[in-house]
Amino acid sequence: MRHTGFRRTVVAFGVCSSLALAATACGSGGDESASGKTRITVNCEPPRSAKVDRAFFEEEIAAFEERNPDIDVVAHDAFPCQDPKTFDAKLAGGQMEDVFYTYFTDARHVVDVGQAADLTPYLGELKSYDTIQKQLRDIYTVDGKVYGIPRTGYSMGLIYNRALFRKAGLDPDRPPATWEEVRAAAKRIAALGDGTVGYADYSAQNQGGWHFTAELYSQGGDVVGADGEKAAIDTPEGRAVLRNLHDMRWTDDSMGSKQLLVINDVQQMMGSGKLGMYLAAPDNIPILVKEKGGDYEDLALAPMPGGKGTLIGGDGYMFAKHATPAQIRAGLKWLDHMFLTPGDGFLGDYARARKHDAPVGLPEPRLFTGAADARDQQAKKADANVPVENYQAFLDGNRKLRMKIEPPHAQQIYSVLDGIVSAVLTKEDADIDQLLEDASEKIDGILARS
Repeated sequence: MRHTGFRRTVVAFGVCSSLALAATACGSGGDESASGKTRITVNCEPPRSAKVDRAFFEEEIAAFEERNPDIDVVAHDAFPCQDPKTFDAKLAGGQMEDVFYTYFTDARHVVDVGQAADLTPYLGELKSYDTIQKQLRDIYTVDGKVYGIPRTGYSMGLIYNRALFRKAGLDPDRPPATWEEVRAAAKRIAALGDGTVGYADYSAQNQGGWHFTAELYSQGGDVVGADGEKAAIDTPEGRAVLRNLHDMRWTDDSMGSKQLLVINDVQQMMGSGKLGMYLAAPDNIPILVKEKGGDYEDLALAPMPGGKGTLIGGDGYMFAKHATPAQIRAGLKWLDHMFLTPGDGFLGDYARARKHDAPVGLPEPRLFTGAADARDQQAKKADANVPVENYQAFLDGNRKLRMKIEPPHAQQIYSVLDGIVSAVLTKEDADIDQLLEDASEKIDGILARS
C-alpha cells in the first residue's frame, strides 16, 4: 500500500501536460540543453499547492546546479508521484522522465518490460550507494544488475496510546511483544468503556489484505511461495492471524462492533483518544497529530508483535532506457545531492524542516548503515521536535526482524485477502479453513495469469 506525506515520501508525479510538452517532452529526447549542458528530466517535484515543500525542492535543485554548472535539471510535478492510471502507458510509450519515481514493488516490472537503464557501470558516480541498507539496494537489483536507487523506506509497527495504557494499568514503556500480549492489552483497554476500542484493523479497500500480509509476516509466514507460483496463506501462520482477529472481535469484544474500517477511520479513532493500538508505519504519527487531534506525547511506536518479520515498503528512482551515459551520471549525482546525503538535502535538512514546523525525530526512514546512519541520526536528534523516546522500542526491535517487501501483484492479492479479513470480523461463525482454501485458489489464479 502507499504512504503519503512530503516529509517522508514526496507525493508528486510528472505527468506531462500539453504546456509541458511544448517546452520539453517527458523523456528528454536528448542529453544536451540549449546551453550545451547535460539536461536531465526528473519527476516527483511537489505540486505548487504544497508551497513549503515546493520551495525546498526548488532550493535544492538550484544549489545542485550551482555546484554542477554543467548539468541542467528540468523537474516535472503533479499529484501523486506515480499515477497507476498513466504509469504503464508512459512506460510503454517511452515517455518516462530520464530519472523517474517508482515504488519498491515496481522495480521488477519496469525491468521486465525493458524500460529500465542498467546503472551498474555507473555506480561509482553515486557516493552514497554503499551506505544504503543492503536489503533496500537489493530491491532494485535484478539478476545481479542494479536498475534503481532507493530513496526512502518504511516498515510496519504497532502504534499505541500511552495515555490509555496507563489508564488501563498497563506499562506504556513495555508495549506488547507478542500477539498474545496484544490481545491481553486490547481486552484491558476495551474494558475502560465509554466507546474505547482496544485494537482496530482495516478490512476494506484492499487495506485489510495489506494488514493481513503484515500480520502474516510477523508470524513468520508468507503470502506467496518462494517460487512465486502458488499462494502460501493456507498454513498454521495464516490460520493464527485470522483466529487471533476472530477471537479479539468475538470472544473478547476488544475490537468494537464497527468493522469494514479503512485507514481514515482508524486514524480518527486513535487521534480522538478512543483507540489503544493499530498497525501502521511511523509516517502515520504526524497525521494523527496535525489532522486527527492527537498528541505526540501520547503516541508511541513498537515493533511488529510476533518477533519474526515485518512488511516494508518505500520508493526510489529508476532511469529510463533512453537515458544516455551522461544523463545517468548526472542523475546519480542529483540523487546524492537531493536525497542520499545524511542530514542534508531535500529530505535530510532537519534544521530547515524544524524551522517550518515539520516533524523531526520520527524513527523512519532509516536508509543508511554504519557511519552514514550515525551521522543522519545525530543530525535528526539535534533538531528533534517530537518525543523520540516514544519510538525507541520500535528502533531496537526492528533490528531483530526479517524485513519483507509486499507480495507480487499486491493490489490484486490484497483484494482477495480483504474478503477473508472482513468475513472473520463481520461473521462470528466464519469458517477460517474454508476462507483460506478459497482465497488460495484465487491467488493461484492471479499468479498463473501473470
